[in-house]
Amino acid sequence: MRGKRIAILESRLGKELAELVQRRGGVPVHAPALAEVPELDPKAIAALVDSLRKNPAKLFVFQTGAGTRALFAATDALGLTEVFSGLLEKATVCVRGPKPTGALRSRKVRIDVAAQDPFTTREVLIALKDVDLQNQKVVIQRHGTMNLELDGALEARGATVAEIPVYRWSLPADTGPLEKLVGALARGEIDAVAVTNAEQVRNLLLVAKDKDSLKQALNRTLVASIGPVASAALREARVKVSLEASPPKLGALLDALDAALKPVA
Repeated sequence: MRGKRIAILESRLGKELAELVQRRGGVPVHAPALAEVPELDPKAIAALVDSLRKNPAKLFVFQTGAGTRALFAATDALGLTEVFSGLLEKATVCVRGPKPTGALRSRKVRIDVAAQDPFTTREVLIALKDVDLQNQKVVIQRHGTMNLELDGALEARGATVAEIPVYRWSLPADTGPLEKLVGALARGEIDAVAVTNAEQVRNLLLVAKDKDSLKQALNRTLVASIGPVASAALREARVKVSLEASPPKLGALLDALDAALKPVA
């Protein structure tokens, strides 16, 4: 990466990622493309827990660590954690990846089903293939936006799906760095773009006045994706994926970027 300008769209771990790029000799250009806006309504959580007392869910699906922790923080504040944990004990608990796994284990929640790497909706559905959901209630901890693919697949198997909104994804309050990045891409000043979330792709296009020109600029640039979900969003936007991390983790993404940007001997 020595001397290469790497655009970083990550928000939550953006500073840490920029430091890692810098340690490898790269020049980070941090332009956060995503904001997590809290959307957890305590009254809605209380109503959900009350409804589950009367009509228990067969399955709970936890998709993110941050969302899982926020949900338990809400039940703590409401004095409902013991009741909620009791509901989980009587249901099948599914996790999408290591982050919700860690969050649940910290609460001593038993995990019955776990999606395998790379932890996409496809792996969640494969993990749940043997769970009978006909006429059963399913509760899903939302992953920033509604997971229509997951909801639809479970409903097709006869389930009634309820999603718990914990946070939603939005544009950052300050879109200035993102707008400057669009200009830098157009001028060919960026060597690579690191995409760590599908919503980053959509938001980057959202701030561009000329979306076609931005797509052309991205297709002239090395675009590194952290995994299948981000790659799908890029392809949907007609942007070429130059490389995809395997496994879908930041370390693997940086290693792949490093290798791709090394000068040819």
